[in-house]
Amino acid sequence: MKEEFLHYLWKYNLYDPDKLVDNEGNKIEVLNPGEYNRDSGPDFFNARLKIAGTEWAGNVEIHIKASDFDNHQHNIDPAFDNVILHVVAENDRKVYNSRGEEVLTTRLIYDPKLYEKYIDLVNNPFIIACQSEINKLDQIFIRHWLNSLVIERLQEKSEQIQKIFSETGNDWEETFYRLLSRYFGFRVNTEPFEMLASALPFRIIRKHSDSRFQIEALLFGTAGMLEEGLFKEALNDEYYINLMKEYKILSAKYSLQPLHGWIWKFARLRPANFPTIRLSQLAAMLSVTGGLFSRTLEANHIGQLKDLFEVTVSEYWNDHFVFGKKSRHFCKSTGSDATNIFLINAVIPVMFVFGRNRDSLDICEKAISFLEEIEPETNSIISEWHSAGITADSAFITQALIQLRNSYCKKRRCLDCRIGAKLIGIGKIFKRHDELILEP
Repeated sequence: MKEEFLHYLWKYNLYDPDKLVDNEGNKIEVLNPGEYNRDSGPDFFNARLKIAGTEWAGNVEIHIKASDFDNHQHNIDPAFDNVILHVVAENDRKVYNSRGEEVLTTRLIYDPKLYEKYIDLVNNPFIIACQSEINKLDQIFIRHWLNSLVIERLQEKSEQIQKIFSETGNDWEETFYRLLSRYFGFRVNTEPFEMLASALPFRIIRKHSDSRFQIEALLFGTAGMLEEGLFKEALNDEYYINLMKEYKILSAKYSLQPLHGWIWKFARLRPANFPTIRLSQLAAMLSVTGGLFSRTLEANHIGQLKDLFEVTVSEYWNDHFVFGKKSRHFCKSTGSDATNIFLINAVIPVMFVFGRNRDSLDICEKAISFLEEIEPETNSIISEWHSAGITADSAFITQALIQLRNSYCKKRRCLDCRIGAKLIGIGKIFKRHDELILEP
């Protein structure tokens, strides 16, 4: 048995209250189980109990065995001196706090079917352990939980964004540029794109926002793709030669050091996803007067936002995939799927964090509303949920389902999941049922 299961029972009052007694057989009435603490210290803060007519306020500690209180060295830790109740599954001995006072210990009596249900879930061979039972729950209840998971996912992403923001000297345009560049790599070239964004600061690109050609020269040159010999067919290519000449001037002006061209991967990629094509598309996005991030914040509906990120390559790349080698002519745009990836993973998270940093609820809400207007993602995770009977009508829901699957289902955190917690205790009366909706 894990302590987290006892935490679950205590939190939602899923035990026999008549058998919760002190050493003298007095009934312990739980007025408030306390605030669940996931950090160091007692498991529940600010609990309120009533024993033999006297009210007590303090903390509650929970263990499998009473002796674990000593095994975990709580008996010498003053942080546990305010524990008013020690809840255990097995009361194997008396325990004392650091002041030498006996800690009131009581055994939790519960329906063994609850534990059996919990074990069935965590031992289920499917990643989504509750996939055959989730349809027993009300859709509104599930939707409330998904709403919280979207915020949780955005908050997790905000840690990475805040780190970049700090590294860039609190420059939002630079932060946005770095994060956006990362997703141009589409996994295969993620690291080279990140290296490029670090080697070529946005402040330099911003000075040339009125010249797409110069931005391409900066990107291709710093990426190391203008190295002699990298594209042998390009030695007599006029566009390639002009880029080299332009980059030679710009790199000297800004003291730029190019990356090694061999870091870029072309193998096993569809030609439309070659890094050469993606760099030209990135140049198109960055050649925006007034700054791309500023324009992003000004967008008031999803159409305006998509217009900023649905771009096409420069004319040269309409009949090329690599330098010096002509191909069939067609207009190569980012496409709606790629644009949605940028919006979901970079644009909207940065908007959300920016709004939170500025205490602007309007910007945060706008970021979330954009997520609700984007088409649902299609991937293996969403297919798993579809098989379980959960469908998504927007990226808002798919992001929540990805968070649920990766942070809860995969790690078997069924007791922390409102769906899992509800299914385990189905048929029971939750004293604090509201928390299954309101508490993450």
